[in-house]
Amino acid sequence: MSILKEFKEFAMRGNVIDLAVGVIIGSAFGKIVTSFVNDITMPLINPLIPGGDWRTMEVGPGIKIGSFSSTVLDFLIIALVIFLVVRAINIFKKKEEAKPSAPPADIVLLSEIRDLLKSKQL
Repeated sequence: MSILKEFKEFAMRGNVIDLAVGVIIGSAFGKIVTSFVNDITMPLINPLIPGGDWRTMEVGPGIKIGSFSSTVLDFLIIALVIFLVVRAINIFKKKEEAKPSAPPADIVLLSEIRDLLKSKQL
C-alpha cells in the first residue's frame, strides 16, 4: 500500500476529522474567553488593583506576573466551561440510558398467549 493511500485513509477517519473540528472550535472559543477576560472581567477588577492594569504588573526586570496571571485566568475559565459542557452531556446521556425500553412486541404477544393458556387450564 502506498504511503499516500495510507495517509488518505488515516486523514479521512472519523476520529481525525472530529479532532480537527474540535481544535478549530476550541481555538475560536479561546478567543471568546480571552475577550471576556480582557473586556468584561478585568475592567471590573482593575480599579481594585493598585497601579491600574494588572496585566502589565512585573516583579523584577522582565518577570511579567500580570501576563502569566491573565493566561492562567483564561485557562481556568475555559476549563470550567468545558467541564460544565461535558457534565451536561453526561447527565443527558444518563437520562437517556435510564429510560426503560418497552419490551419487543413479540414478547408481549407471547406473554399474553401464555396468560390465556394458563387461564384456560384452570
